[in-house]
Amino acid sequence: MRKSARLTALAAVGVLALSSLTACANDAASSTSADAGSKGDGKGTKVKIMVGGLDKVIYLPAMLTQRLGYFDAEGLDVELLSEPAGVQAETALVSGQVQGAVGFYDHTLDLQTKQKYVESVVQFSQAPGEVEIVSNKAAGDITSPKDFKGKKLGVTGLGSSTDFLTKYLAVKNGVKVSDFTPVAVGAGPTFIAALQNGAIDGGMTTDPTVANILDKKAGKVLLDMRTPEGSQKALGGPYPSSSLYMQTDWVNSHKDTVQKLVNAFVKTLNWMSTHSASEIAAKMPADYSQGNKALYAQAVKSTLPMFTKDGVMPENGPETVEKVLKAFNPNIKNAKVDLSKTFTTEFVEKAKG
Repeated sequence: MRKSARLTALAAVGVLALSSLTACANDAASSTSADAGSKGDGKGTKVKIMVGGLDKVIYLPAMLTQRLGYFDAEGLDVELLSEPAGVQAETALVSGQVQGAVGFYDHTLDLQTKQKYVESVVQFSQAPGEVEIVSNKAAGDITSPKDFKGKKLGVTGLGSSTDFLTKYLAVKNGVKVSDFTPVAVGAGPTFIAALQNGAIDGGMTTDPTVANILDKKAGKVLLDMRTPEGSQKALGGPYPSSSLYMQTDWVNSHKDTVQKLVNAFVKTLNWMSTHSASEIAAKMPADYSQGNKALYAQAVKSTLPMFTKDGVMPENGPETVEKVLKAFNPNIKNAKVDLSKTFTTEFVEKAKG
């Protein structure tokens, strides 16, 4: 076969393969959409939720709700899935793989500028729950975000909320986004290893990673945003972060299911507000403590102040998030974001009632 004819044949095969893959993808998306809100195997209404790291304390209400049996009590069959970064949970939601995402509220603003409408239906937190850590080696050179220039800074993923917050802290302190290098290192062991081997000079992470770093004496805290006070100091106001957010069209067409989900989460947040960190830690899967129950309980205790008691969006929270994103994100800086479409209190108000 002549070369040109052979290339033509190969191209034809490639088109057929691509068409087949596209058809499969479309079938999968249709299947997910059709299954959403349907009855499972006698267990109740089936819902898939992607979490940006199930073992992260900032997203603890997701697994805790399941462990407390509150999903079951609402007649729901909830499947919790996990990705290492919130931006990956966002992708799973937008692509139709899941019906809900547990991640940072700030993704709802970013997505709106891309003409994709999602909204927070229950707000877990009023502070980021994040900590900026620096390695022991770099601690002398990085004493504030003003020293980020020329440094390699770890984030869970590029385009993640840790990436967003790191960029804001830099810009707020006179450092251009182009002056430092964000490095996607995930969380847990991968973050700790990157800090210890010099792949990053510092980075933003959450508990239990923070507790493990301090226990290993592998780094030092530069900024602590696990409390409302820490959020106010670093970001200028309350910063609603971890939440359950869903595509607006899906919310509007499955209100009964959404209400049941919110009822379950509000019960959990209320339960957390009346129990100790040790009691909360004891309810979580055994492997979350990585063999050190006391250290894990301490991680929970350090992060508890970030959580709301009722799932309600904190007053002025959306405005703080918008201010943070506009500082460095050109898409949002040059766009008009309708904050009223990024969250709803409809379901939490009914849950409280």
